[in-house]
Amino acid sequence: MNVAQNIVAGLDRILTMELVRVTERAAVAAARLRGRGDEKAADQVAVDAMRQELNRLSIRGTVVIGEGERDEAPMLYIGEEVGSGKGPAVDIALDPLEGTTICAKNLPNALAVIAIAEKGSLLFAPDVYMDKIAIGPGYADGVIDIDASPAENIASLARAKGVAISDITTCILDRPRHAKLIDAVRATGAAIRLIGDGDVAGVIHTTDPEETGIDIYLGTGGAPEGVLAAAALRCTGGQMQGRLILDTPEKVARAAKMGISNPKRVYRTEDMARGDVLFAATGVTDGNMLAGVKFGHNYITTHTIVLRSSSRTVREIKARHQDLDKF
Repeated sequence: MNVAQNIVAGLDRILTMELVRVTERAAVAAARLRGRGDEKAADQVAVDAMRQELNRLSIRGTVVIGEGERDEAPMLYIGEEVGSGKGPAVDIALDPLEGTTICAKNLPNALAVIAIAEKGSLLFAPDVYMDKIAIGPGYADGVIDIDASPAENIASLARAKGVAISDITTCILDRPRHAKLIDAVRATGAAIRLIGDGDVAGVIHTTDPEETGIDIYLGTGGAPEGVLAAAALRCTGGQMQGRLILDTPEKVARAAKMGISNPKRVYRTEDMARGDVLFAATGVTDGNMLAGVKFGHNYITTHTIVLRSSSRTVREIKARHQDLDKF
């Protein structure tokens, strides 16, 4: 068996159940603090739980998208090595609690999220904003273009989908910076789903518009979240384009240290997540695609999706955990 086959075999083992347990543990920990109004506490318990479970995996993992740079995050920082130290070398992108504000307010679509890929396969992105556009699978290349106007992209998607523009729903983060974008989309006659937080979930929702009601994602959000979302789209055949917003010399310098030489480069899905990619997300709060954690008298239930790029497999796992001591 050659090195590539060894890596794929290693990813197969992770896929069985181990990766699910990583996001399940983080989701359950965060869910215990839903609606408590303490974003930092909810994020910290999710980080602790995810790190503990990651270190049980038979991998030599490096966090390339994490809680921040080493001087900003005590755990799961960019560059941190996790896993048992045995097994395949992999890149890891993670967000133990995607939507900290959502969780603190007990609003929809908070998730625990992780992506794992072969070493060198995930974009090493700085913690800056990124312009993003994304659609789900089933469309030819060229349907969307980050340099086109919102009206052009929405019209192009409507033609590709064979529907009227008024049947298209666009997901946008509800931020003051998006005021002009929102006006431009509304002027087309398309609908808008505004979300308060959690743009990883927003992008993922484009993969199943019949279930979520979202056809396209537009706007700016975090670059690390963009890589996580791209990993999910890579597994489903969706399309995404992103451009880092490096609008100060300091940001350009930070990006250069991470190997980004062209500040204006447009990154496509496969540029942000290459090779064999695994992605898992567990619901913390109820959402469009995933149910949140439920606490029963003698058990806990979780709802997780696990995606893999090489097989385009989508696994949905609804689990009942009766050994409460593990959580």
